[in-house]
Amino acid sequence: MTAAQALDFGSVFVFALTGALTASRAQLDIVGFFFIACLTAVGGGTLRDVILDRTPVFWVGNAAYVGVACLAAILVFFAAPHIESRYRAILWLDALALAVAVPAGVLVAWDEGTTPPIAVIMGVATGCFGGLMRDVVCNELPLVLRQGELYVTAAFAGALAAAAVFAALGTVSAALIACGGVTLALRAGSIAFGWRLPDYKSRPPRR
Repeated sequence: MTAAQALDFGSVFVFALTGALTASRAQLDIVGFFFIACLTAVGGGTLRDVILDRTPVFWVGNAAYVGVACLAAILVFFAAPHIESRYRAILWLDALALAVAVPAGVLVAWDEGTTPPIAVIMGVATGCFGGLMRDVVCNELPLVLRQGELYVTAAFAGALAAAAVFAALGTVSAALIACGGVTLALRAGSIAFGWRLPDYKSRPPRR
């Protein structure tokens, strides 16, 4: 198993947990759990592979990814009633998944020989779009769009950290660790301590 595959498996499993927890909040049946878990788990990676023209798309070439997502859905289907705050669990699991998916996207882009700006964009896309699809389909305000939340910002900063560390040291492992660490630190700080970016405030029209 390559490093990119290991990161993809990790992000698929944890994102699938968040998708299944969202399905539990929507009170869906087991098929709904499978659908939302798989959509969340592979959404970002699918967009990445399509843009990079990777064939086959990672989960089409290896159905084990879908199996891992379905396993996560089954676990949550039985465990969710015993979780005191499902929304809080979603937030923290999503933060962990983001910190795995962003390095995965960056590494895949590097493996495809892309330039640093494209690798940064692919890291952000891999980390953010699965959760965005999950929230839109379940009719919830997407985490990536919540006012002041460090979500896309955390993914972008993590991907930038990967590019900077790789440029400075030339070491892939150090770059990926920096990417995951920065992403998780910023996202966790936003959840735990309320770290925010300044909100946009338009000026009142002149009379």
